Amino acid sequence: METSLHKALKAHYAGKKAETEVRLGRYIIDAVARGQLIEVQWSGLAAIRDKIRELCDNHKVRVVKPIVARKKVVRRDKKGGQIVSARYSPKRCDVYSVFEELVHFTNVFPHENLTLEIPLVEIEEIRYPGHGKRRRKRENDFVVEDQTLTEIVSAHRFRKASDLLKLLPAGLPKQFHTGDVAAGLQRPRWIAQKMVYTLRKTGALGIVGKEGNAILYQKQSAKAGKKAA
Repeated sequence: METSLHKALKAHYAGKKAETEVRLGRYIIDAVARGQLIEVQWSGLAAIRDKIRELCDNHKVRVVKPIVARKKVVRRDKKGGQIVSARYSPKRCDVYSVFEELVHFTNVFPHENLTLEIPLVEIEEIRYPGHGKRRRKRENDFVVEDQTLTEIVSAHRFRKASDLLKLLPAGLPKQFHTGDVAAGLQRPRWIAQKMVYTLRKTGALGIVGKEGNAILYQKQSAKAGKKAA
């Protein structure tokens, strides 16, 4: 069932008068507006990789991949029942979380017909006790009744591989490794590795050598930037 959150983001990016749930060949499109196909994707980008690649051959496509910056968890005693608690989840995400998805999307992005929209959102998630369709039942299982949009905190738009370079930290040397990126972002190295992998596969970075065991990278010019094999 479509959540209130999904409906709200679809209306935000497509407009309330847009056509929704439109069949196009063998695919169902979330919305069509202003000559553009709009897909709001909450699950992994890998799940729509083939669909988007095929649609981009003949259509302008906008993929909206929300990232939950902050979530308030509201618990009811039963479905539609009384609220028994409400608290914010300790988990926080930011725009760099998108690289966990983009590593699986580099054979689609960039494309001249594709725009990626990455809104950072605050949401409210309403839960009640239950097991849903889980095979293994646990005492603290819950079912999500609905999710609602509280706020769009910020949004990032990517059309070209070079747009992703704006997320690199300032002050990097001309030639750098993933350790430099991690230090500049003050994030774990595995995040930097996913980021650099994505930038290299999309042609925004090139390998220029090594420093000890670390591979060195350098920004590619717009003319030189082509997808890595």
